Amino acid sequence: MIITECPREMIQGMRNFIPTELKIKYLNTLLRVGFDTLDFGSFVSPKAVPQMKDIFEVVEGLYLSDTNTKLSGLVANQKGFENLSKFDDIKIVEFPFSISNTFLKLNINSNIDGSISILDDIIDHNKHHNKTILVYISMGFGNPYGDDWNIDILLDYIDVLNEIDINDINISDTIGIASPEVIKKVFKSAIKEYPDINFGLHLHTEKENWYNKIKAAYEAGVRIFDGVIGGYGGCPTTGYELVGNMNTNNLLDFCYDNNVNLKLNKMWYDKSVSLSREIIFNYS
Repeated sequence: MIITECPREMIQGMRNFIPTELKIKYLNTLLRVGFDTLDFGSFVSPKAVPQMKDIFEVVEGLYLSDTNTKLSGLVANQKGFENLSKFDDIKIVEFPFSISNTFLKLNINSNIDGSISILDDIIDHNKHHNKTILVYISMGFGNPYGDDWNIDILLDYIDVLNEIDINDINISDTIGIASPEVIKKVFKSAIKEYPDINFGLHLHTEKENWYNKIKAAYEAGVRIFDGVIGGYGGCPTTGYELVGNMNTNNLLDFCYDNNVNLKLNKMWYDKSVSLSREIIFNYS
């Protein structure tokens, strides 16, 4: 089982600016834990996400010589990719796609056709950098905006991504509406139709109904899961801010219950939990 820790989602949701030195300290602590991937930040407009205005200083402060964790960063356009690609140590580029035009307008001021065009440009420029491109399909299990949604529509857009050689896709329950039944049906269909794509689950959920959702995805064949220590944050543009991220502690509990050995460093994990609480207490 592959776990991506997503401090980016926690950090970007903080109301008060987190000092650069503290961000670096927190991320370096997480890098010692042993997560497969660290979604550490985004290369976006500081006006859109003020917490990321120091992203260059943050990257330069990361200590990577003693970790096997891969760095992953999010971009929303070509300029973001150009900035991210200056750093060889960032191995994964995340791109926020959606099958909801309404959500794309709210989130990155785009639409489905525009997002595919941006992604095409990123793929073209990535030929010189050879980074993994990971596409997030937001509103992957439905949406509250009245946009059409069903599994066939979702599969149609996965097919579009497959045609442009996207091999890594995380399907996101952006507002916490997915039932275990829908999650299982979506992933069974997607994995059967596209066995060569690496599918993951990015789950926003209320605190009390997470277990059966993770179980449904796992039983459908998913082995890639995103989490945030403490479960803080969500998507600030949806109006569903009270629906937080999947708590990494819950993912670890699921792994323990199902005899999945993750080989994480407990000492560094406990330090990360402590720092996370400090940041949330002082800057949320």
